[in-house]
Amino acid sequence: MVFAILYGMRVSDSLVEKLLASTGKFSDEQLETLRKQEKSEKRPLQDVVVSTNTLSERELTQLYAAEIDVPFVEFAAKDVPKSVLELIPERIARQHRAIAFQIGEDDVVFVAMEDPDDVPAISFIQKQLGKPVRIHIATTSTIQTALDQFNGDASTVGTEIERVIAIQEKNDADEVVDQADVAEDSPIAQTVNLIIDYGVKNGASDIHIEPRENFVVVRYRVDGILREVNKLPRKVLGALVSRIKILANLKIDEHRAPQDGRFKIVVSNHVYALRVSTLPIVDGEKVVMRILDESSKPATLEELGYWGYALEAVQQAIVQPHGMVLVTGPTGSGKSTSLFSVLSMLNSPGVNISTVEDPVEYRIVGANQTQVNPLAGMTFSSGLRALLRQDPNIIMVGEVRDGETADLAVQAALTGHLVFSTLHTNNAATCLPRLLDMNIEPFLIASTVRIVIGQRLVRRLCPDCRESYKPDEAHLTKLIKIFQLKGETMKQLHALEQSALEGGIGATNLSKTNKQDVTQLSTTADGIKQLWRPHEDGCNSCNHTGYHGRMGIYEVLRNTDAIQQLIVGNSTSEKLQVQAMQDGMLTMQVDGLVKALRGQTSIEEILRVTAEKA
Repeated sequence: MVFAILYGMRVSDSLVEKLLASTGKFSDEQLETLRKQEKSEKRPLQDVVVSTNTLSERELTQLYAAEIDVPFVEFAAKDVPKSVLELIPERIARQHRAIAFQIGEDDVVFVAMEDPDDVPAISFIQKQLGKPVRIHIATTSTIQTALDQFNGDASTVGTEIERVIAIQEKNDADEVVDQADVAEDSPIAQTVNLIIDYGVKNGASDIHIEPRENFVVVRYRVDGILREVNKLPRKVLGALVSRIKILANLKIDEHRAPQDGRFKIVVSNHVYALRVSTLPIVDGEKVVMRILDESSKPATLEELGYWGYALEAVQQAIVQPHGMVLVTGPTGSGKSTSLFSVLSMLNSPGVNISTVEDPVEYRIVGANQTQVNPLAGMTFSSGLRALLRQDPNIIMVGEVRDGETADLAVQAALTGHLVFSTLHTNNAATCLPRLLDMNIEPFLIASTVRIVIGQRLVRRLCPDCRESYKPDEAHLTKLIKIFQLKGETMKQLHALEQSALEGGIGATNLSKTNKQDVTQLSTTADGIKQLWRPHEDGCNSCNHTGYHGRMGIYEVLRNTDAIQQLIVGNSTSEKLQVQAMQDGMLTMQVDGLVKALRGQTSIEEILRVTAEKA
């Protein structure tokens, strides 16, 4: 956690008190308690406010921004084009804690600073740029993350690994591992650090260390796609795996059984948890490390890619006092991230949130999170049964795997709890018949389920190098067939267009719809005139892949009266799907199509994750 809010300047204690009072949320007694803690800990009041979660770093900075009349800004550092970031040289950026993050009209450079009152620094930066500057204020964590982007090109890490491995090869003639091989300062320890560092700086979600007959492959999953980066000598496998086992507190002499562990590292002021899994395979022990950024803030629903009907449905469902919200999709489709964001939105001192997960991926401050442990008798069903005796308001069950867990979740929803969980089905409509297969009574499903969210993750097109193109007739015919651009789908898109033009609900929920978005929706109805694709060679911003980051595509099935009647009548998933679309649901494919028309992703990505063939 970052305790210092503004490195370049300190907000006086009296001003912090004024900002707290301006919110109207804190009593004189609470303010006095903070003052006492400030004196006893001998820390500035602003640090105490953040460290005690009285206000978040973001909230306090926003209040300060409003007080000094400087616009507050948030941005994802990894999305800032390198050409823009480097407008302010690294040395100057670090000295003045200032980041160029956008270029506006008339070549105005948008600059984020921690100390917007530093007039000499602003004057110096303006001279350096030779362009007009518009100053914003940002949180320390935002500025620091952006400064970390200056750290050398992560692609050089592979070369560094090879250099360290060469040292190891000189010292070892075989695969026998001794104590010196896995010591903190050994070449192998340095190699592990470099492998992890590369993964973190390249935004990898997983690191795979895979033994082959004559070498060891290191692969990284970035934006959902596995890429091979290094081939290491076979002889380093034993020491490499042993070093990782030591970090994860696993048994280094156990090679025949799979093991699971966890450890934490700090990279560029961010805390990362690495979930380690080892597995014996034919050629040795394979290691997979899942990277979880524990310092990351939960994304908003809009940032995750929700908009329009889907956004409205989710927002309405999660404020209900009881019922079930189900999220469905394959492994790696972002279900945990969606639930993490929703639970973080609902998290407050007046609400008891209890979860049972396998494993606990995201830590939620203030929530009571339980790890499944079958060996100790802690399963989803036994954990859920225990949670019901813990006076919860909101329950999250990591996954409904069997009838017993499903029955307990339904009973919890019936008895006044808001229950969140996940299921593995292909889409939202098949989720409800799946509950029937688990012997849940139809009338119970109809009365407890609020919404079902189906989702997938697609890669975002790199905004710096994406290309637009006009599809030819053959391609257009194929798209119309795949996306079924007729009937109800066309009516939905027409309605979206009309509501956006009239400034109604649709416009509000189009997630900052602009004129271009509306025009593109219009072209969908008349015949697709423009699509987007990745640049063949990519650019530096996207590491020459053409894609940068990921977003969700969603379908949200509301449990309307018509849907309830179909559930009670044991209708098929196909009938449920048709009715949901008549009620306003956009399928994942159509949601993806709209995002493709906006230039956020490509048609190929939508088809890749929805596995539809022409």
